[in-house]
Amino acid sequence: MAASPNSPALRSWIDIPIDSDFPIQNLPFGVFETEERGTRLGVAIGGYVLDLYAISQHGYFEDLAELGPAQPKVFRRRSLNAFLRLGRPAWRAVRQRVSELLRHDEPRLRDHEAAVRDCLLRQTEVRMLRPVKPANYTDFYSSIEHATNVGTMFRDPANALLPNWRHLPIGYHGRTSSIVASGTGIRRPHGQRKAPDEALPTFGPSRQLDFELEMAFVVGTGTALGTPVPIDQAEAHIFGLCLFNDWSARDLQSWEYVPLGPFLGKNFGSSVAPWVVTLDALEPFRTAGPAQEPAPLPYLAHAGAHNFDVHLEIALAPPGGPATTISRTNFGLMYWSVAQQLAHHTSNGCNLEAGDLYASGTISGPTPDSLGSMLELAWRGTRPLHLPDGSERKFLLDGDTVTMRGYAEKDGVRIGFGEVTGTVLPAL
Repeated sequence: MAASPNSPALRSWIDIPIDSDFPIQNLPFGVFETEERGTRLGVAIGGYVLDLYAISQHGYFEDLAELGPAQPKVFRRRSLNAFLRLGRPAWRAVRQRVSELLRHDEPRLRDHEAAVRDCLLRQTEVRMLRPVKPANYTDFYSSIEHATNVGTMFRDPANALLPNWRHLPIGYHGRTSSIVASGTGIRRPHGQRKAPDEALPTFGPSRQLDFELEMAFVVGTGTALGTPVPIDQAEAHIFGLCLFNDWSARDLQSWEYVPLGPFLGKNFGSSVAPWVVTLDALEPFRTAGPAQEPAPLPYLAHAGAHNFDVHLEIALAPPGGPATTISRTNFGLMYWSVAQQLAHHTSNGCNLEAGDLYASGTISGPTPDSLGSMLELAWRGTRPLHLPDGSERKFLLDGDTVTMRGYAEKDGVRIGFGEVTGTVLPAL
């Protein structure tokens, strides 16, 4: 019987540093390109990318009935979407086979020098792309700490949460065309803004550009229009999770959002990390979320551990300066789980499509150093953040680089998400 890909005892024949995000127990999926190979699907292992198209060409997947006639062409695409449509049996079969091929005592790939040279590339030698081409994108608002902080700043602190917040996962539909790969510069957006002391709005570059630390789940299995997904089946439709930065122009947003919600303050850019960590790899890191009071309605009620214990951090680097970690928090704090988000999203019959992205909303913790946005860290500009170079930040300046990282760790195994990074470019 094949060993579980999650077993802490597994070791790879590839030399992997102990603090690597990508041990053999992880094996996240992504899309890379080189000039010679074009675009291909890959799996991260240590400091390398395993080329799944090359693996297929060498015959290592030919006995996987779950792939059917799709291989090898399904591994030579610009997104994971076609692979996702094959379904969970195919995802698991590929991850299991890759785990076997990389195991320290398995010679099939290890001792085939030509195949190793063809299939294994250093991550520094490839360019990572967006992992999926999302047809749809939804941004939730599922951190009770973040929602409470924002409500305290902009409304009555005694009634920071709106009446519906504890009853359903709040969300809005966003823009997919401006979701970009990690490393892509983010142009400071223009828009209408109106400060409290101004009589009329003006148009110009945002003065309050911000980041939002989020996690996104990727839909793997779609549904037919008109078919709700029951809460106990929700996770069956989720392929995995990735880091996500939903950039925000707070001044544009605060002026425009009533009555229909976010618009130009949000749709100018979101950054997605290149690696999607499968839900299977995260199985050992399940944790119970916060107690929900009042109890959710039956269609949102689930028992057991449906959150994930993932440590998150944000680093800010000023132009030409070193990066400083400005926040640390945890994905396990989320009030509404990914299963509840998906079940609610489809409860009216809204259909899912493979590759859809559903972001968590800003992830904030209960302490001043665990907040997931500059809006909170500098408390709407009233408590500037001081950097080691002597500068301060109320919001982001041109040239600032924001990098977010995440990892789960247990029993000596670290499952990392890599990073999502972006630099603020001046307004045109």
